[in-house]
Amino acid sequence: MDQIWDILFTNVHLATMVEGYGEIRDGAIAVKDGRIAWLGALAELPGGAAVSAAPSASSLAARVVDGAGCWLTPGLIDCHSHIVHAGNRSAEFEARLNGATYEEISRAGGGIMSTVRATRAASEQELLAQSLPRVASMLAEGVTTLEIKSGYGLTLESEAAMLRVARRIGRELPVSVRTTFLGAHALPPEFAGRADDYVDAVCAMIAPLAAEGLVDAVDAFCENIGFSREQTARVFAAARAQGLPVKLHAEQLSDQRGAQLVAEYGGLSADHLEHLSEDGIARMAAAGTVAVLLPGAYYFLRDTTPPPVARLRAAGVAMAVATDCNPGTSPMTSLLLAMNMACTLWRLTPQEALAGCTIQAARALGLQGQVGSLEVGKRADFALWRIDRPAALAYAIGFNPCQMVVNGGIARQPALVAGAASPV
Repeated sequence: MDQIWDILFTNVHLATMVEGYGEIRDGAIAVKDGRIAWLGALAELPGGAAVSAAPSASSLAARVVDGAGCWLTPGLIDCHSHIVHAGNRSAEFEARLNGATYEEISRAGGGIMSTVRATRAASEQELLAQSLPRVASMLAEGVTTLEIKSGYGLTLESEAAMLRVARRIGRELPVSVRTTFLGAHALPPEFAGRADDYVDAVCAMIAPLAAEGLVDAVDAFCENIGFSREQTARVFAAARAQGLPVKLHAEQLSDQRGAQLVAEYGGLSADHLEHLSEDGIARMAAAGTVAVLLPGAYYFLRDTTPPPVARLRAAGVAMAVATDCNPGTSPMTSLLLAMNMACTLWRLTPQEALAGCTIQAARALGLQGQVGSLEVGKRADFALWRIDRPAALAYAIGFNPCQMVVNGGIARQPALVAGAASPV
């Protein structure tokens, strides 16, 4: 029998994430041309080649990997990050814990504008050098797809630089990158008192960025300290004119009816949602807009108003989980920790948390037809874990059981060096 697959993993338990965990114990999964070609119980391998050891399957695949009883899940997906930026704000963190107020820190030049200044001042190469180690730490924990937002440049030139760096990350590390333009993140100092003028500038940035191939989606921060619902709608209209999907930082600090707005535009996701209303939930459910939960920011800011998880669940709204990696409110690169936080702080189940970092995160990026679950025809992105059951991924704190990461059918050791990966 001719070899029909490029690589075959045997002696693995599969969590397909199709209908719950979608468990297949004592399973196998095969890859051809970077996509999943077959999966199922080991005893059901094609051609009567039921195997328990690699040599028996050598006629089926060019390479056979013995999974040693590990669990194999879809590659993890971080669907909300601000991972490309310059500098950090650890000094502000220390100042707050020593009694300084946010207003005092802002008057001293801190807050988001300190990150904007650092990011504007950095070259693309410097931005890349600072960002690669953050991304590499994610990949070591089984992440195979990553969303990266702009939003710390706030000019066309510096926003484009951030997005170009995000694209470069996808070329230099084994990760699929989706880019999101977040020009409507904050009001830059040169537009002080002229928010509407800045929104006009943001809308004008979308077309040239899209023409350069730098934008997969458009986001905004709809909040009292961000942009109004009306201003956000103008950004969404400009995105729609370019054929781009929208997402939204919504209802984090107050209810601005942002969830209703992004649902009205058929948005991919509404993110944060601590102050989400019943009407917002209903509109999201009707539109199929994913709720992206960000426990890192909730934890770091010591928030006390959790998102309405039980009501989202009851309404059938898909819930994703992400790191929100950013220097000001969630300096976290661990999606495994985000899963644990979502369970312990907000009572997601471990199955919901894992789905939130796989199939539901894929939906939040519009990629559910390509990644997020183990199904024939989808991209061969998955991770092997030395755990006794899938719930263990959301259970342990500060422990990484990842044994191997496969992206596009290429298997690598999880310990990655920034800028390069070592093939297995």
